[in-house]
Amino acid sequence: MRKVIGIGETVLDIIFRNNQPLQAVPGGSAFNAVVSLGRAGISTMFIGEAGNDRVGHYVKQFLADNGVDDSHVNMFPNSKSPISLAFLDEQNNAEYVFYKDHAHDQLEFVFPEVNADDVVLFGSFFAINPVVRPQVFGFLDYARQHGAILYYDVNYRASHQNDLMKVTPNLLENYEMADIVRGSNEDFEVIYRKTDCDAVYRSEISFYTKKFIYTRGAAPVEVRADGGFAKQYPVASTETVSTIGAGDNFNAGFVYGLIKHGITRSHIEAGLTEAQWDQLIACAQAFSANCCKSLNNSIDQDFAQQMRL
Repeated sequence: MRKVIGIGETVLDIIFRNNQPLQAVPGGSAFNAVVSLGRAGISTMFIGEAGNDRVGHYVKQFLADNGVDDSHVNMFPNSKSPISLAFLDEQNNAEYVFYKDHAHDQLEFVFPEVNADDVVLFGSFFAINPVVRPQVFGFLDYARQHGAILYYDVNYRASHQNDLMKVTPNLLENYEMADIVRGSNEDFEVIYRKTDCDAVYRSEISFYTKKFIYTRGAAPVEVRADGGFAKQYPVASTETVSTIGAGDNFNAGFVYGLIKHGITRSHIEAGLTEAQWDQLIACAQAFSANCCKSLNNSIDQDFAQQMRL
């Protein structure tokens, strides 16, 4: 059975509207995606860290409750679990304030078993953080050598603008290792001061990887790939409660599509057909739209039951 391995940060998201707290839910970019996949019946595992505190125990239990293998989440006794405050605006988009015990950034784990056509999902600042980069790179290299598909979500926040120079080599290394790269217009505006999909793809991405997904909130999704493939996918209008997990669940849906439709690394290397891209983006958009209908960071249980493989 193919499995999905997410590697990334854990965080407790406290969600506010009109400066009043509404809900607290465990999160993190890859974390949110694997929770959705676990709910949808995919074999999933998460690699990360948490503090040995009440939040950390809640995070681990939340993974287990949603069918995700949490045995590679390390809990460190002298660190505090990260907290994120997410303030929703009138359009239900979030502005974030992060609280993290950076002095205790660390990552210690034994590599799990990785088989051909398993999927590794990675991204955000965690994937380029110099402090844990040796362990992250080591695992990505190991997974690639064992035939896994590497899916990279850039997810670069403006709060890390001042770190850009020192992490750029790691960013480029991730592009090169990834089979598929996804990023948003906001990511590339921060990193390259560019907002045009073709300009980003031609000058920044295509040298490293040919398969590129560019998202822009409610605007159409753009795909660029081998052989000059270029296609736009309109985003269906949906009533949103929160967009916090929208991108993470787009990733989850795409990865779900890889497994549902039997798309392997050899298919990706040969070049995906238009029909395959259509299937994958449809799954990605369905997961993302469902996540936006609640304050949770992942798909709801009813939708998950419909999607179970």
